[in-house]
Amino acid sequence: MKEKRLKIIALLFHILTQTPYLCAKFSGNMLSKSLKSLLVAVFGVILLSSSYTSSAQEKHDTLTKKEEKFDATKEILNHVQDAYEFHFFTIGDFHASIYLPVILYSAQKGFSVFSSSRFGHEGDEEYDGYRLENGNKIIPVEKGTTVYDFSLTRNVVQTILALTIFTVLMINVAKKYKKGFGVTSAPSGFQGFMEPIITFIREEVAKVNLGKRWEKYMPYLLTVFFFILINSLFGMLPGSANVTGNIAFTFVLGIISLIVILFSTTGHFWKHIFWPPGIPFLVKLILIPVEVAGVFIIKPGALIIRLFANMVAGHIIILSFISLIFIFGAMNTIAGWGFAPISILFTVFIYFIEILVAFIQAFIFTALTAIFIGQGFEGSDHDAHHHDGGIL
Repeated sequence: MKEKRLKIIALLFHILTQTPYLCAKFSGNMLSKSLKSLLVAVFGVILLSSSYTSSAQEKHDTLTKKEEKFDATKEILNHVQDAYEFHFFTIGDFHASIYLPVILYSAQKGFSVFSSSRFGHEGDEEYDGYRLENGNKIIPVEKGTTVYDFSLTRNVVQTILALTIFTVLMINVAKKYKKGFGVTSAPSGFQGFMEPIITFIREEVAKVNLGKRWEKYMPYLLTVFFFILINSLFGMLPGSANVTGNIAFTFVLGIISLIVILFSTTGHFWKHIFWPPGIPFLVKLILIPVEVAGVFIIKPGALIIRLFANMVAGHIIILSFISLIFIFGAMNTIAGWGFAPISILFTVFIYFIEILVAFIQAFIFTALTAIFIGQGFEGSDHDAHHHDGGIL
């Protein structure tokens, strides 16, 4: 475009300055020379301004393309990872975000408390000697400085919020039962929604796997089930945190379940772990390490990884379908608009599947916990006949 424009200007300059019959219209050589000088000056200015405009336009287009280039990997990772803000949407230069408090402690600088907005929306600004790394980790600018992060990240805030809502709802349900609603009459409202779920956990998980001791473990099993469920459902809201898709969250739940399992074991259980009866000695040398690893590593690992992998995978699939719209749009505008309906259709489908997965994963985590607890005291009393209908 730039070369064509320069050729046209040069051609016009040549015609107007070198064609004899144009100059003949003017009287005298002095007037002709003055006209030529004027034309040279005018077209010189036009040439320079045209060149500058073209150069500036090319630079602007290059910068715009760089700024508008969509990075699907970055967007997906920003969603599934923890962060110091809740970001909902962006319109132009306006960013709809809730910035969270940053609480840091350093032996060299003491406590630092400030808003995460100090790092800027892109997280590329420094404040009070700290900066963000990869958008989800605060590091000191000065080398050799040790920092401890006690900040309220979006995973922490959402977990507290979910726990508060869960507690309020369950207390209200309990108050209704104390008043006789659901006992002398049919349950109504949210109580009617909760009762079938609680009954299912009691009959199909607790009683089947724990025998006559089911009542002792019901509070923990119900807490685990509803805590995972409400956090998974919260994670489906736009702009929210994917708490159950965070390995730290599932790790803590797995360790708590491991502690409950270990405190439920009996001497009979550990006897079979460290000295399995009826097995040749050489086989015991192989089997004992496997059994020990099964108790301390494999069982909690199954709880931790299963929940984490299933919840994070669903979010990645949804975001991948949405990202395809922008990827095709960057290649061709028509392709982007053409693929949009297909992408949205699959996204909505997977979204509803994820709601079902939230219930399934909460149930599986609770059921496996009950099974592992039941294995800890199975055979130590006369409860064995209660475990015949186990789920797994």
